[in-house]
Amino acid sequence: MTTFPEPETKSFFGTDKRLLFVLLCVTTLLLLYIKIAFIENETAAFEFLQDRPEGMILRLISGLKLFSVPIIYLWKFTVIAFVIWVGCFMFGYRVTYGQCWGVVIGAEYIFLVPEVLKIVWFMVFETDPAYNDIGAFYPFSLMHFFDYYEIDKRWAYPLRALNLFEVAYWFMLVEGIHHYARKDKTYVWIIVACSYILLFVLWLGFYAVVYD
Repeated sequence: MTTFPEPETKSFFGTDKRLLFVLLCVTTLLLLYIKIAFIENETAAFEFLQDRPEGMILRLISGLKLFSVPIIYLWKFTVIAFVIWVGCFMFGYRVTYGQCWGVVIGAEYIFLVPEVLKIVWFMVFETDPAYNDIGAFYPFSLMHFFDYYEIDKRWAYPLRALNLFEVAYWFMLVEGIHHYARKDKTYVWIIVACSYILLFVLWLGFYAVVYD
């Protein structure tokens, strides 16, 4: 009796990496443009400064944000994919660096959700925010338990970075590695914990220590 090989399970992480990267950049640029044009540029502080040198600086920073998106993504994905690949290698998982790169790109899509929520929040509910309120706001983060204007600013970024979407990102990394490794997810969690999560926690600690 003739047998046929079992077809590979379809997965979001199996999508062409270049397509995922291009779509991610385009979507991020669109959301960033909406946030800058319809929220940040409409604040009282920006309107007050728009005819002053400080306003030119703010517009320049906004332009740099848009142009730097692909570069920042390339750097971020390269570093995180390498860290995860080393973790897979140390635990004997045959996952290539290219596959880790694809997993990191796919997992990054989860961070588009808070950006959409942020736009909706400031365009529908909090329609007259201060400029600093926009930067301080991050949906479902620890920042909601603190007053941005009262805390030491060295803790602002770590408190925003510790959020439910970051935890969801860990789950997506695990799903992506599991898609290629096809082994017990318990060991995949150990790999992610000992590589990316450890690096993430160390980075937040380093940021808080060196912030001036």
